Amino acid sequence: MATDHQKPASKQQQPASSAFKLIIYEQENFQGQCHELTGPCNNLEEAGVEKVGSILVLCGPWVGYEKPGCQGEQYVFEKGEYPRWDTWTNSRRSECLFAFRPIKVDGQEHKIMLFENAGFSGKKIEIIDDDVPSFHSHGYHEKVCSVRVQCGTWVGYQYPGYRGFQYLFEKGEYKEGSEFGAQQPQIQSVRRVRDMQWHQRGVFHAPSN
Repeated sequence: MATDHQKPASKQQQPASSAFKLIIYEQENFQGQCHELTGPCNNLEEAGVEKVGSILVLCGPWVGYEKPGCQGEQYVFEKGEYPRWDTWTNSRRSECLFAFRPIKVDGQEHKIMLFENAGFSGKKIEIIDDDVPSFHSHGYHEKVCSVRVQCGTWVGYQYPGYRGFQYLFEKGEYKEGSEFGAQQPQIQSVRRVRDMQWHQRGVFHAPSN
């Protein structure tokens, strides 16, 4: 998963930092030393953060990364409270967070197409303005090797029920799995990333384990 997920300038414009605020706490349940972010941070250690125990997102959304330089496993954070590690992931491959950046959200409409093969070929599933907890329930049993996002911002998950590795999809094209950080061509659920500007009740709540 050691892939750089920062998109080229043509795909992603950095959102205004004033619209984003995140507080990192050293310990679980919002205890210990804290550090506030209002813009991208490529290396939390260089910013003086030794450990991430809990996170409070006041204005979002954000994406966190397992490694410095916005590399490695990804974790999407929308406005809300994340008192411990299992509230933002259940993959359990790593318990490290070393980088954050705000996520650009482009309005209310959402459309994404996921393809069986690289280069946008083979069977596909198209999703418009909906969250899909299981591709199998929609009759799609194939792998996912490429993705095209026509509008909106999405997060895909390795397994049904929004579980496993997370993959952030901002507006643009991802011709192969390495472009969105996947080592295996497996995505089985997807949901929209929304912020309070457009969806007053659209904040995501992680399912209980």
